[in-house]
Amino acid sequence: MTVLSRATLSVLPATVETPAGRPPLQTGIVHFGPGAFHRAHQAAYIDRLLADDPRWGIAAVSMRTRGTVDALAAQDGLYTLAIRDAAPSLRVIAAHSALLGPEDAAQTKALLADPQVRLVTSTVTEKGYCLAPDGTLDLSHPDIVHDLAGPGTPRSVVGWIVQGLAARRAAGVAPFTVMPCDNLADNGRKLHAALVDYAAQVDAELAAWIAAEVAVPCTMVDSITPASDAAFLSDLRAQLGVEDTAAVQREAFAQWVVEDLGIDFGPDLKRAGVILTSDVAAWERAKLRILNGAHSSIAYLGLLRGAASVAEAMRDAALARFADAMVRDEIQPFVGTVPGLDLDAYRADVMQRFRNPAIVHRLEQIAIDGSQKIPYRLGDSLAANRAAGLLPQHIVTALAGWIVFLHERARAGTPIADPHAATMAELAAGTDAPAFARALAGRNIGLTRALLTDTALMAALEQAVCDVAARNWDATPLAE
Repeated sequence: MTVLSRATLSVLPATVETPAGRPPLQTGIVHFGPGAFHRAHQAAYIDRLLADDPRWGIAAVSMRTRGTVDALAAQDGLYTLAIRDAAPSLRVIAAHSALLGPEDAAQTKALLADPQVRLVTSTVTEKGYCLAPDGTLDLSHPDIVHDLAGPGTPRSVVGWIVQGLAARRAAGVAPFTVMPCDNLADNGRKLHAALVDYAAQVDAELAAWIAAEVAVPCTMVDSITPASDAAFLSDLRAQLGVEDTAAVQREAFAQWVVEDLGIDFGPDLKRAGVILTSDVAAWERAKLRILNGAHSSIAYLGLLRGAASVAEAMRDAALARFADAMVRDEIQPFVGTVPGLDLDAYRADVMQRFRNPAIVHRLEQIAIDGSQKIPYRLGDSLAANRAAGLLPQHIVTALAGWIVFLHERARAGTPIADPHAATMAELAAGTDAPAFARALAGRNIGLTRALLTDTALMAALEQAVCDVAARNWDATPLAE
């Protein structure tokens, strides 16, 4: 079948929005991690600017594999964004000016040093920043150890960014702005501190310069973006009449909130639809705790109840009631005020978005890397409840769902998609689920060691683990 390309734009159905007739792109942004979320979210925002201002083309850098960039290159950098919602739409995105893989290190280095590049963004998942459980740079992380041993091609996004900043400082070029776009609480400040800590290992003056001169705004990003599975690609092929192996899908709802530092980021983000605010933390808390907290809870409990997707899990009345009650009673009260956001309406919108039948968001996808997500998605809400003297039974049950999911996978020999998978399998061997929970806390994996000293909370968690493991839902809040 014919492949999507510049030459085939003219044969697409008239209902498909295309970038035909745009001027050639320059590169003003370097992005690390051109996965589905980046292509469905940040690239789609920037794409809106390029017809009038082609300076902000994105150089997509894949640090590990070439699959995505090669698929895009075969299509002249083009791909389709499918909005799967009540009002579906198709749009061809043409935001990428360069497509770089692991073997293209020299080109990546040159772009990071180029004064025309004003913004460096990243979507490398929470684990990609090589942070320790306390949020600081993990100097013992294998990728960081490799990069500090340099010189050579960095393996970490932190190593790449510091290398690029060092080159600009040496050349007397102003630094680029760094903008992490992953679901990591206080992501800008954590990444800025990590860059300074990394640089301090090799050059104290560089570290001081990064601390004083490099802007790293906090951000919050949101749009449910399922993986592009075979069924989606087949359906899209029928609609387009051409093959598109790099296509992505998402819901209509999308938010990109960026900390307003009073500086020129380069591209006009506000015109692209980005929300600039002085209080990203409030938006971030709402999203991480309400949406992501409910998402992870539904993922683990839903998988244990036999569901495969979020929409399917939400058709389970008990689980849907559980998720809404958890957010309403145990999460939302501790989010605080979010300027411009009605939390009751936001919670209702989130639950409705989860029910979207056009989006097949697989629970297995959400369940990946739980040890990196749980501390921010559920752990912060748990801590807030405990500080108020409350024992949040729904959150405890959600954590039990994660623990039982891992324990059953490990005991069955089923692979676990998590950076701590090997340790999890070792801890689960020969133990029951409550003992496994204590072991995870003892190793600071997803659960903090402080949990072991909170007698009431630990007892509640162990009981919830037993109930979830026994599928004895009547003994949990699922019976509401």
